[in-house]
Amino acid sequence: MLQGMHGAARGWRILFAIVGWVGLLAQYALSLEAGTRSVFGSTVVFFSYFTVLTNVLVALALTAPALFPDSRIGRWTASEGVRAAVAMYIAVVGLIYHTLLDATWNPQGLLVYVNQVLHTVMPIAFVLDWLLFVPKGRLRWIDPVKWLAYPLLYGLWTVIHGQLIGWYPYWFIDIGALGWERAGVNLAALLAFFLVLGLIVAAMDRGLSALGKGDSSVTPS
Repeated sequence: MLQGMHGAARGWRILFAIVGWVGLLAQYALSLEAGTRSVFGSTVVFFSYFTVLTNVLVALALTAPALFPDSRIGRWTASEGVRAAVAMYIAVVGLIYHTLLDATWNPQGLLVYVNQVLHTVMPIAFVLDWLLFVPKGRLRWIDPVKWLAYPLLYGLWTVIHGQLIGWYPYWFIDIGALGWERAGVNLAALLAFFLVLGLIVAAMDRGLSALGKGDSSVTPS
């Protein structure tokens, strides 16, 4: 049974690692084609999007345990805390896009499909990976607080390069358009959203663990 689950997890991760990397490479090529900046400038802009950075994390977290399970990065990305955190990050990508950004974005051509891969397919695939293949019951309530380090670092990076080049990847953190106070409030609200979602993930981890133990304790009469 366990060997079958291991094989299913490996197959799932290889499949969606390919989907994720192809989606990222296609998005990068399309951004270079449509960009008005130099290759370096377009690359900096490309890696300024939370969607892109988080999809890179997802692709790594799918690739490393499947292909390099005994490597340092393979063991790290296979750990329960890392996989839960990445699942939460990519869930935010999907939720924010479909609630705040979808109505303001009208992709055309190939970008329509790439956009769906990064904002819909990969969030669903990785959340299912966490639900189906990751052992439960090992998260602590402090973990969601630690997971805020990634969005905090992203916010710092966004402010720094935004001030340097006068461009921001998302309208709700555009200091130039909104001002420091409004953008700061929006960023604080996003961090609170990350924290709440992280606590939900931790609660689900405990609930699914208890459910699994309850199922395993039932013996046939």
